[in-house]
Amino acid sequence: MTGNACKWYSICPMRRFYRKGLLDRKWIDEYCKGDWHKCVRYHMEAKGQYHPDWMLPDGSLDESLRGR
Repeated sequence: MTGNACKWYSICPMRRFYRKGLLDRKWIDEYCKGDWHKCVRYHMEAKGQYHPDWMLPDGSLDESLRGR
């Protein structure tokens, strides 16, 4: 873990899902506060590309998060 959070962490749905207890901490540790350079969401945001809130940092979709 790098110790530096992603610049979008404060507004990222992953943070909201984690705080609600809907997302495992491993996602936050590995991506949001870890190696966020490998986060698919990060790169899509940087390019201005649409990505749904329920898309996980690895690019997979978690339908259980949809609408939460």
